[in-house]
Amino acid sequence: MSTVETPREVRAQAKYVRMSPRKARLVAQHIRGRSVPEARAVLAFTAREAAEEIGKVLQSAVSNAEANHGIPEDRLYIAHAYVDGGPVMKRWRARARGRVARIRKRTCHITVRLAERPVQAPPAPLQTEPAAAEAPKPKRKPAAKKSTTTAKKKASAK
Repeated sequence: MSTVETPREVRAQAKYVRMSPRKARLVAQHIRGRSVPEARAVLAFTAREAAEEIGKVLQSAVSNAEANHGIPEDRLYIAHAYVDGGPVMKRWRARARGRVARIRKRTCHITVRLAERPVQAPPAPLQTEPAAAEAPKPKRKPAAKKSTTTAKKKASAK
C-alpha cells in the first residue's frame, strides 16, 4: 500500500454579498488556479467592484490556512474560486399609466478554496547505462538496385 499525501485544503466563504453573481464570476475566473501572491496582484489591478469582495474572501482563506494549519501564504494556490447565486430581493417601481416594473436586487455567495502546493522532491540523478544494455537493432542489407543492364541480360537469355 502506497502512502500518498493529499494536499490540505482551506475554505472561506462570504454569503449574501449584494452583487450580481454574473458580475462576480468574471473576477473569480481570473484568479482560479493562481498562487496567492499572484492572485492578490491580479485583484489589485482589476477595476471591478467584485475584486474588492473576492479579495476579502481570499484574505480570510489565507488567514484560516495560517492560523489553523500553519501553512505559509507562499505555498498556497487557489484550487477553486466560484460564485453561487443567493436570494433575490424583489422591489417594485412605479411606471407610466399605473403600471409597475419589477427590480431584482441580486445577491451571491463567494467561495474560495485554497490548497497547499505539494513539496517537490529533488529529481533523482539520471543513471547512464551502457548502450549494450539496450536491445541491438538487427542490421539489414540494403536492397540491391536492379540496373537496366541486368534486365537486358535476362531478356536476352530467354
